Amino acid sequence: MVWLRRTTHYLFIAVVAVNSTLLTINAGDYIFYTDWAWTSFVVFSISQSTMLVVGAIYYMLFTGVPGTATYYATIMTIYTWVAKGAWFGLGYPYDFVTVPVWIPSAMLLDLTYWATRRNKHAAIIIGGTLVGLSLPIFNMINLLLIRDPLEMAFKYPRPTLPPYMTPIEPQVGKFYNSPVALGSGAGAVLSVPIAALGAKLNTWTYRWMAA
Repeated sequence: MVWLRRTTHYLFIAVVAVNSTLLTINAGDYIFYTDWAWTSFVVFSISQSTMLVVGAIYYMLFTGVPGTATYYATIMTIYTWVAKGAWFGLGYPYDFVTVPVWIPSAMLLDLTYWATRRNKHAAIIIGGTLVGLSLPIFNMINLLLIRDPLEMAFKYPRPTLPPYMTPIEPQVGKFYNSPVALGSGAGAVLSVPIAALGAKLNTWTYRWMAA
């Protein structure tokens, strides 16, 4: 029955990873799509890094297998590419939806867990910091490879976008000079307590299963 339990674990992770991606879109889809990903990059970075780390560390500790975090991020990425394809099928350009880059940051979390011989606290502190630091960098590289997000926003507005979410021309240098540095700094600080929350949720899950 070990194989059945293990298969059930991974199917459970797949289902929740898909739902986590859906929550990302529903919780604030204006920062998920290209039209706002550039103008609110810091908010985008913080939300993505914290959402990734809480789910990834939860299931990594749940299975105790280094690599589970990358598996989690991969499912999220696949599901998001499906959403991207759906928008493309509706006639929107390929660059209209930007798929967040989760996998490399999740790999760093897995690497930390493996290198510290499955030390939970090291995964929380070191792994959470690495996720928060790295995700904005990878996502900025991702955004540099697509067409101008503001052009996409005004040329192809989302049909469900309310007026108060109309894209705004970014005031570069007015509030911060480097959105990558600010996103990485804030993400590194916030990802650690969120990772601790994910680890605590894992403890609650075991208690629930044992009840």
